[in-house]
Amino acid sequence: MSRTGPRAAGGPSVGVVSRATLLPLLLLVAVLAAAAGAQLAPRGPDAAAGWQRTRVERVVDGDTVVLRGLGPARLIGVDTPETHGGVECFGPAAAAFTTRSLRGRAVLVRAGVEPRDRYGRALVYLRRPGTVLFNGELLRRGYARRLRIPPNVAFDGRFDALLAAARRAAAGLWGRCP
Repeated sequence: MSRTGPRAAGGPSVGVVSRATLLPLLLLVAVLAAAAGAQLAPRGPDAAAGWQRTRVERVVDGDTVVLRGLGPARLIGVDTPETHGGVECFGPAAAAFTTRSLRGRAVLVRAGVEPRDRYGRALVYLRRPGTVLFNGELLRRGYARRLRIPPNVAFDGRFDALLAAARRAAAGLWGRCP
């Protein structure tokens, strides 16, 4: 038997890895792990603006989702018609749109100045990577009304313009609900 371990019929050592082989393997594993972590973290302007990556685990209704690592989250600046405790006109359509758009998907979220509401839900702006704010998309398509609650007013001007355009176009609930 040699110092490096048993040999199989005169061949190389069996079950022993040399330092010369192990070091490059460990380096490769470290590089791959760092690259995988970089894929999960927001980069560039997203990271600088306070956006963090997560995943929508479940949709509660049109303006409330459950986010991995944050729990229940309410979308800032919008109010979709109710689907629980009395269904309102266009509520099921808004919930279905949010479900189709977000359930199970990776998203970027940014907390409001006031990070939680009185029910303990995270208050967030939300968007899918490479897309517009989903909060605003609900307004633009007529799935939501405006809900302005200071100090969470970062996108108020944009949200007001999207709401005005949806109303003029009779989009969504503006063309179908009394």
